Amino acid sequence: MATYVNMMLGRHVLKVLLSYGLWLLLSCSLSDGTETDIACLRNIKDSLEDPFSYLKTSWNFNNSTEGYICRFTGVDCWHPDENKVLNLRLSDMGLRGPFPIGIQNCTSITGVDFSDNNLFGPIPDNISHIIKYVTSLDLSSNNFSGRIPVDLANCSYLNILKLDHNRLSDQIPAELGLLARIKTFSVANNLLTGPVPRFQNASISVDDFANNIGLCGGLLDACPGTSKGPRTGVIAGAAIGGVTIAALAVGIAMLFYYRKVSKMKKQKVDDPDGNKWAKSLKGIKGIKVSMFEKSVSKMKLSDLMKATNSFNKDNIIGSGRTGTMYKAVLEDGTFLMVKRLQDSQRSAKEFTSEMSTLGSVKHPNLVPLLGFCMAKRERLLVYKYMPNGTLHDNLHTVDEGKEPMAWPLRLKIGIRAARGFAWLHHNCNPRILHRNISSKCILLDADFEPQISDFGLARLMNPVDTHLSTFVNGEFGDLGYVAPEYTRTLVATPKGDVYSFGTVLLELVTGERPTHVAKAPESFKGSLVEWITQLSSNSQLHDAIDKSLVGNGVDNEIFQFLKVACTCILANPKERPTMFEVYQLLRAIGEKYHFTTDDEIMMPSDNGDADYIAELIVAQEV
Repeated sequence: MATYVNMMLGRHVLKVLLSYGLWLLLSCSLSDGTETDIACLRNIKDSLEDPFSYLKTSWNFNNSTEGYICRFTGVDCWHPDENKVLNLRLSDMGLRGPFPIGIQNCTSITGVDFSDNNLFGPIPDNISHIIKYVTSLDLSSNNFSGRIPVDLANCSYLNILKLDHNRLSDQIPAELGLLARIKTFSVANNLLTGPVPRFQNASISVDDFANNIGLCGGLLDACPGTSKGPRTGVIAGAAIGGVTIAALAVGIAMLFYYRKVSKMKKQKVDDPDGNKWAKSLKGIKGIKVSMFEKSVSKMKLSDLMKATNSFNKDNIIGSGRTGTMYKAVLEDGTFLMVKRLQDSQRSAKEFTSEMSTLGSVKHPNLVPLLGFCMAKRERLLVYKYMPNGTLHDNLHTVDEGKEPMAWPLRLKIGIRAARGFAWLHHNCNPRILHRNISSKCILLDADFEPQISDFGLARLMNPVDTHLSTFVNGEFGDLGYVAPEYTRTLVATPKGDVYSFGTVLLELVTGERPTHVAKAPESFKGSLVEWITQLSSNSQLHDAIDKSLVGNGVDNEIFQFLKVACTCILANPKERPTMFEVYQLLRAIGEKYHFTTDDEIMMPSDNGDADYIAELIVAQEV
C-alpha cells in the first residue's frame, strides 16, 4: 500500500500526511475514491438512454478488479490499474437525456466530451462544482437549451469550451472572458444575442460565433449604440437614444428568436442519420475538391455529399482519434473513402500546405491520399478505397462462417506494414512519425495488401499546448498501444512508434486484442503487452500463439515472429530496434515466401542521427 501511495502522491506528501497521523484515514480514503468513480459511471449509464447499446455492452460493473473501468468504451484512466477516471469521451453515440449530474463523482476528471449526441435541457448552473478540474469540455452538436451558465467562468482550468450547434439562448456571460487558459471557444449555431466576451489568449474567429440571432461586438459588427472602434469593455456605453435603439434591437432579436424556435420545433429533435454536421453544408455550392491524382475525375463537395448520402452514419467504415471514415460511391461506380477530420484547427493556408506535403507522400504500403476539401470549418480528406477493411476487424470481428487468417497472410501483412512504417521513419522527406499506430490504421486492399492510413495527421490536430491536455486528448495514440515512457516524457519518438507496431505484431501472432486477453486466466486483467511480458518471464511464450496457427509446419517461423514483437515492446526504448531493423528481421523470417525482392530493400538515409532527431523535433513543433 505504501508503494502505491508513494507513486500517487510523492514521497514528500506522504511524509507530511504521516507526520499528522493521517495514515489510517488516507489508506481508507484511497479505496473510497475509486468507488466514487465507479458510482460516477454507473450514474451516467443509468441516467442516459443508450439506443445503440454502446454503454450497455461495454460498461459491465460485475467486476471487482482494480482498474476494470479503464477498459470501458470512452473511458481513460489516470493509471490502467486504478479506477480513477481521467477523461470521458462519449462522442457520437446517440446518447439521449439531460446533462448527467452524476459525473460529479468522477472527482479527478479533466476531459469531458459529450459531443454529437442527443442531450437536452439546461447546462447545470453549478457546472464548476460538478467538473471542478476539467481542461476540456465539449457539449457541441446536442440539444442543450437555456442560458450559458455564468458559473462556467469558475472552471478556471478550461482550455477548450465547445457549445456550438445547440439551442442555447440569451447572452454569453461576459465573465467567460476571464478564463485565462482558454484556447478554443465556440458557440456557433445557437440562439444567442448581445455582446461577445473578449478573450485574452484564445484563437477565435468569426466562425466561432456564426449563425446566432443577435451577437455583436468584438470580431462581429458593432453592437447598437457603439462605434466599431476598439472596445474597452463588454457592456456598451449608454448614449442619448441608446435605450430606444437597444429596445428596438432586442425587439428585432426576439422576433427572430421566436421564428427560429418555432421552426426548430417543427424539426426532429433526434439525428437518426448521424449527420447533423453535414446537413449544415448542404446550402454551400461550388466548393471544389482539390485532387492530387489526375486519373481521378474532378469533384465538388456536392459530389461527396451525394456519394456518402450526406455522410449518413450507415456509410461509416471506421472511427478513431483523428476522425471518422466514410465509404463513398460516385455516380460512375467508383469507390472512395472520405475522412472527416476531428477538430483540425489549422488555418486554411496551413491546412493546404500540410495537404500538399501529405499528397506527395507515395509508397506501395501507404493509403493514397487523393485529395481534400475545406467547407466552413470542416476538413475532408479523400482516399483510395480499401475493400477489405481494417486489420483489426479481420483479426477480431466474430464471424462464425469466417476462417481465421492463415499464417502466410499474417506474415505478409506484418512484413509489408513494417516496410511502410520504415519508409516513413527513414526515407520519407520530410520524415514522418505516425504517433497513432494500431491495427485499425492498417487497411487491407482487394489483395489483402496492407496500406497504412492516418500517417501525418497527428500534426493536423493542433492539440492544446499543455502537456497534460496533449496526453489527455489522445495525441499519442489509442489505449493498449502507447509506449510506457509517454506517461513520463509526453514526447513522441520513433521508438514509441516501434512499441505501438510491436503491439500490432502481437495481435497478428496471438489473435488477441491489445487491451483484453481472452485466453488469459480470469484473474488476469492486464493488457496484451503485460500478458506477453508475464509469459516471457515464465518461459511460456508458446502459450500465447493463436491456436489456429499451431501444428501447420510453421511453428518456428511463428515463434521467431513473436520474438521480434517482444523486442519491439521492451520497456526501455533504447533497447528496441529501429523500424528499419524490424522490417529486416521480419523479412528474413518470410524469405521463402518471396514477399519482398532485393531491389525493395531500403537503406536509412545518411543524414546522421543528430539531423534525424532534429528533424523529428521540428515536425512535432509544426
